[in-house]
Amino acid sequence: MADKITDEMIEYVGILAKLQLSEFEKEKAKNDMNQMLSYIDKLKELDTRNVEPMSHIFPVTNVFREDKVENENQKDAILLNAPKKKSGCFQVPKTID
Repeated sequence: MADKITDEMIEYVGILAKLQLSEFEKEKAKNDMNQMLSYIDKLKELDTRNVEPMSHIFPVTNVFREDKVENENQKDAILLNAPKKKSGCFQVPKTID
């Protein structure tokens, strides 16, 4: 698969990415993409028949925890920070006429 990237492909990718590449940049991109394909060819040599497909590198099981109320009913302590309060609530200036 390596060395399959053509000048036309680089030109097409540049158009799709809306890039204006110089000749030097096109050649560099072509070499970089060929190196990536060479690496993929190298990976294809690995025997993965007994490797189970996975979505995470670590086994993920029930990452949820049970909800526990820890700071219940701190209304009075919170209202101590209010510059103004009315009927047990923060009093704020009216914003709509």
